[in-house]
Amino acid sequence: MVFAAPRQALARAEEVLRSDPPPLHASVAHQVIGIWQRDWGDMRIALDHLRRARDLGARSESTDREADALAALGVALVHAGRTRQGLESLERGVAVSSGHTRAQVLFRRAYASWVLGRHRAALEDVRRAVPVLRQARDVIWTARALTLRATVHLALGAVERADADFTAAEALWDTTGQEHDKADAVESRGLAAYRSGDIPAALRLLDEAQERYAKLGTPTFMLTIRRCEVLMAAGLAPEALAEADAAIRVLDGIGGQSTLKAELLLAAARAARHAGDAHTAIARADMAVRLFAGQRRTWWETHARLVLIEARVAAGRGSGRLVADAAAVADRLASFGAPAAPEAALLAGRIALDLGWREDARRHLEVAARSRHSGPPLARMTGWAARALWARAMGSDRRVLEACRRGLDVLDDHRTTLGASELRARATAQGAELAGLAARASLASGGPRRLLVWSERWRATVLSAPPTRPPADPALLGDLTAFREIAARAEAARMEGRPVPTLEREQRRLEREIRSRTLHSRGDAPGDGYRFDPGRLLERLGDDVRLVELAVLDGRVQVLLCAQGRVRRFEAGLLADAEREAEHVQAGLRRLAHPGAEARVPVVEAAGRRLEELLLGPAAARLGSGPVVVVPPGRLHQVPWALLPSLRDRVFSVSPSASSWLRARDTVPPPGGRQVLVRGPGLATGGAEVPELAGRNGSATVLEHEDARVPRVLEELDGAALAHIAAHGTFRADSPLFSSLRMADGPLIVHDFERLDRSPYRIILSCCDTARFASVGADELLGLVTALLPLGTAGVVACSAPVNDEAVVPLMLTLHKGLSAGASLAEALRDARASLPGDAVHRATGWAFSAFGAA
Repeated sequence: MVFAAPRQALARAEEVLRSDPPPLHASVAHQVIGIWQRDWGDMRIALDHLRRARDLGARSESTDREADALAALGVALVHAGRTRQGLESLERGVAVSSGHTRAQVLFRRAYASWVLGRHRAALEDVRRAVPVLRQARDVIWTARALTLRATVHLALGAVERADADFTAAEALWDTTGQEHDKADAVESRGLAAYRSGDIPAALRLLDEAQERYAKLGTPTFMLTIRRCEVLMAAGLAPEALAEADAAIRVLDGIGGQSTLKAELLLAAARAARHAGDAHTAIARADMAVRLFAGQRRTWWETHARLVLIEARVAAGRGSGRLVADAAAVADRLASFGAPAAPEAALLAGRIALDLGWREDARRHLEVAARSRHSGPPLARMTGWAARALWARAMGSDRRVLEACRRGLDVLDDHRTTLGASELRARATAQGAELAGLAARASLASGGPRRLLVWSERWRATVLSAPPTRPPADPALLGDLTAFREIAARAEAARMEGRPVPTLEREQRRLEREIRSRTLHSRGDAPGDGYRFDPGRLLERLGDDVRLVELAVLDGRVQVLLCAQGRVRRFEAGLLADAEREAEHVQAGLRRLAHPGAEARVPVVEAAGRRLEELLLGPAAARLGSGPVVVVPPGRLHQVPWALLPSLRDRVFSVSPSASSWLRARDTVPPPGGRQVLVRGPGLATGGAEVPELAGRNGSATVLEHEDARVPRVLEELDGAALAHIAAHGTFRADSPLFSSLRMADGPLIVHDFERLDRSPYRIILSCCDTARFASVGADELLGLVTALLPLGTAGVVACSAPVNDEAVVPLMLTLHKGLSAGASLAEALRDARASLPGDAVHRATGWAFSAFGAA
């Protein structure tokens, strides 16, 4: 009963003990309380009750009772870090038992062996237990044994064997009322999905297990460990670190299992390393190593040592000693049959290369490269990275590029299984090293044109296809509606000065629900096989248009100027300097948005000149007089490009990639030319341009006041030729897909836009911060504008800084006038800027807006 209805079992056991029971019954009751405390409470209390259960079992003159209590105590002692005592108790349990009971004790010893990382011993005990349990028709224990055997197979990388055992166990669980065991089976299937590379299914199954555990009211420490693994594979390392650290605090608070604490520390160390926090990774990994060593868990200790070495290398502590340590870890992992062995060999090879130890590097990298043809995607990428590193050491750019291409193809196949744009974007971080190696090799061997090809190979790839969404997910739609209602109530309460902590908690809960549901989406189509063709780009640019793609090599901006049938390369400044200057410019624009800052204009203009020197360098003088397309890396999309002197008075647009610009250029506008004008609440001017634009165009659909509600707005936006939205914009750096536009019934968020069948061909966002993005993955962007581009939008006008609402009105009116005369968004925006008054507020407003795309 303790794994079917845990709290009821605990209450019943306490009731039995109050009735002065005989030793046999008292032993069972103490064992139930001990198991409950062992798995979900205080280990000290657990050990006390389990020792009483053992002693009372011996007094009951039932060897089976004594053996069962010995087995439960042995598992608890192992979890408490008292490995020798725990194994001795389990050995005694095997010795005094027989038949069916002995099979149950063997299962417990197998479980302890799994906890200790002794996988072959675990498999041997399960092999002996399963036939006996089946013969006894013990459905529950047979299902437990099959689940354990599957979990051990997963640890050894035998995914197909694990799947077979999980399937058999699940069929048995369906015939029982063991709710906690059922939840554990769902959790284990989530782990299997992750190991086979299906991240969305893994997240869905782990969330389902979480819901099942919540109904039982039991803590979920092991689930947290597994969820952290999946989050890291999905590129969500900061979230994994936060979850692991939170679980450690809870576990310490209840005096829980020492073994679980060590595993949580290891998960936190891995997450910190993936998140780029080397010092936190070192601290967590060092604690994990010491705990695992004290618990005699060599398999786990070796994995923790791998993370510790990786973190020390990331912190700049490479040394000959670390080469030897990494090699020893790789050998030990290989002896265990652990899938992480190639990762350790790659690490040893990488450190040896940095030290100039070529022969050592070759030996370790050849071992790591063996994983490139089999296993899950990240293991194969490890193999191709090893191949590329050795090819670079040998001076073969051709082999470097071939290895990088093969490795990135593996990652592309993996990303197509991910339906959510956020997961696809973050997954690209796993190929950043390959992309960097390829960029250096391409420049050395093929010049600017080849560098352009590789820059495009890895830039804004997520925008090549819209995210996957179920056609009508009622739960997601319900959560979105509830989120809008709560967010609107919270905003109203803030404006009235009322407290909002309860509403904010509910809003955060709904955000988690929405995000979880979107992350569960699986990619429903393979990649389109698109390969960037620089010849086609140059042909479409013609003689007049210049495309400027900014690549970054070793921290320095490389300007690739594409025009008149050629690709030329110019070297500009350091990326870090450009980022700092862009932040200064953003701060200056925020001040200029308010009257009285006229004296700051020369300062901001001077910053614009410095930005141009850092970003364009000598290429600024070779832009000609025609239109320009700027393709910046993800970390520079916050730049207000109109402030650069060479772009200030010309037609220019911004695009996440040259491929994205080509797709926008080829996008055909929808028939009918339908226009939609939307006016949200709370603007200082009341969205004053909308009524005047409606007066000019009597056929436009106007949504304002109560008509400007999210469902109606989405309905009208779908497939429109032109949409103009005047509404307050909010950028969420912490969660960019919850960036929003305020409508009458609450926020219109990026997740809403992603449900459109086709977003408007052209869209104008006349509000603050709508062109702000989060740079994630290798070189990907998440934000409002980038959500629109894969959905059929060919051109967007948006702004990257807070602006003065009143100054926006004349800019927008002139912009629309130009569009009515047949101009593109970039042309109309250039003319609208030129028509504004020359005061600081209006000039800053013009500089803050950019045209994106090619419409």
